[in-house]
Amino acid sequence: MESPHAPTNGSFRVDDGEIFFQCAGDGKPVVFLHGFGLDQRMWAPQFEAFRSMFRVITYDLRGFGRSSLPNAAYSHEDDLKALLSHLGATPAHVVGVSMGGRMALRFAATYPQLVSSLVLADSALDGYAWSVDWQKRWDEMCQAARGGQVAEARRRWLEHPLFDSARSNPFAGSLLARMIEDYSGWHWHNRDAARVPVPPLAKRLDEIHVPSLVITGERDLSDFQAIAEVLGRGLHRVQRAVIEGAGHMVNVEAPRDFNAALQAFWQT
Repeated sequence: MESPHAPTNGSFRVDDGEIFFQCAGDGKPVVFLHGFGLDQRMWAPQFEAFRSMFRVITYDLRGFGRSSLPNAAYSHEDDLKALLSHLGATPAHVVGVSMGGRMALRFAATYPQLVSSLVLADSALDGYAWSVDWQKRWDEMCQAARGGQVAEARRRWLEHPLFDSARSNPFAGSLLARMIEDYSGWHWHNRDAARVPVPPLAKRLDEIHVPSLVITGERDLSDFQAIAEVLGRGLHRVQRAVIEGAGHMVNVEAPRDFNAALQAFWQT
């Protein structure tokens, strides 16, 4: 008989798309949402650490990894609801890094009854006004991809100051490079039809009442430090944690400290 802690890979149809996932364990459900241009592989340190204690779920968000590209209107929060329903895994602790944090917030605002808690690590946020430098670098990647230079756009993303700290870490840097090399670049030269919250969640954080932990890598960019401050002021039941010496990919750069912060939060 196969151990419940052994990982199971699978896929399922949702609307006009297909979502690839991995799960293991038989405890309280925990689902992890990855960052932009990355995929579920970024959660390897957490998958291994927590699958003996929780039912751990990772997946490729639509448009990333092995999941299908968008071809019609959809929402990431509906995709996640469908995945958790498919697995019978609600309510769940929801953990997101960067773009994954943005989608975790959308999910909690839309389906609060399906969320036990939120962990938002170096999170993005709908309605945040990005710095001039951030927007300039993003526009340059989009222009390269639209000009048929997707490889150049990937290079710019890998070499972005956002990942300076990760690139200096052998494990994080190697994993980051593999994921970005495998990213299609689709979002840089296509209009994503994902529905977005209106008004943006930056103006509606007081609607989210689930217990939340906001984690920041000490060396992350000022944009993400500023978002963490906004989340810390706006969420109701919020705790804060700073991981010293880590940058944006805090869960991969400092997995031991990151995992300890999650465990302490879930035990409170």
